[in-house]
Amino acid sequence: MTDQTTRHRERWATVLDQLRELLRSAGKAGVVVDGADAPRRALFTDQLVGAGFVVTDGPQCRVGAPPRDLVVWLRAGGSPHGHEAGADVVIDLRDPAWPVIRRVRDGLAAEDSWYVTESRAFFAIRAVTWDTQFGDDLPAYARGVSAANLPRGGVVLDAGCGTGRALGALRDAVGEEGVVLALDVTPEMLAVAAGRAREARASLLLSDARRLPIADASVDGVFAAGLVNHMPDPVAGLAELARVTRPGGRLALFHPSGRAALAARHRRVLREDDLFAQAPLRAATGRAGWRLDTYDDHDERFLALATRVPAGSP
Repeated sequence: MTDQTTRHRERWATVLDQLRELLRSAGKAGVVVDGADAPRRALFTDQLVGAGFVVTDGPQCRVGAPPRDLVVWLRAGGSPHGHEAGADVVIDLRDPAWPVIRRVRDGLAAEDSWYVTESRAFFAIRAVTWDTQFGDDLPAYARGVSAANLPRGGVVLDAGCGTGRALGALRDAVGEEGVVLALDVTPEMLAVAAGRAREARASLLLSDARRLPIADASVDGVFAAGLVNHMPDPVAGLAELARVTRPGGRLALFHPSGRAALAARHRRVLREDDLFAQAPLRAATGRAGWRLDTYDDHDERFLALATRVPAGSP
């Protein structure tokens, strides 16, 4: 048995154990499997049955499923995300050998029981090839950092730094006298980022961005690329970024593709009520202690800039 086969079996075992715990905590007796295509759905169902689960395979996501059923939606290439709303659990099955839990219905389980484990599982296997796949984004990162207008000589945090694509630009922004911190929850991503961190003289931190190991009001700016949308509670995540930022400090929410381009890439419908549409994002940042200043959403990038407001400000 190869090391890769062993890792894949361990990944399946972890997901099945987490589903078993969700069944137990929710008082469910069986699982409804939906989403993906028939072969991937059959693969997942076979794994569940082999592990002793009681499974129903349905052609549509059953929003009103009986109380005995835990509804699992399988996300794969081309799966319409809108149908996920009726599911208790969403599992990414784009790689059939590497299932990853991407969402658990609010109240079904504590985030700490699955979020970090699954985030690391999703990104760890992709870390080595990430820059090969997305290396052309480096100029877009540099332009995004430049537009953020981060303070010269300040302390900046790259939250969810991944392979460190923004680190060189962040060092240029704050200058020789500034401080660059880079944080990610996935060790494999930080291992790839290490070379860029050395060149940018940035400090790497292994941590969950929902619980930053940083003192209150100690950074002047936060650059967050593709981070907040991965958090189970985005408003809480934005509030944690606000906690470590001084009043008047800057937040840059960035992605090298705009919302429409990204939705097309993932074959999903662009919705005006999702978090990063302008009105919902303004409301979310406001609740978390930020004032949304500028909103730029075009095919070549998404960039929203916000300012940390003092506590108690209207």
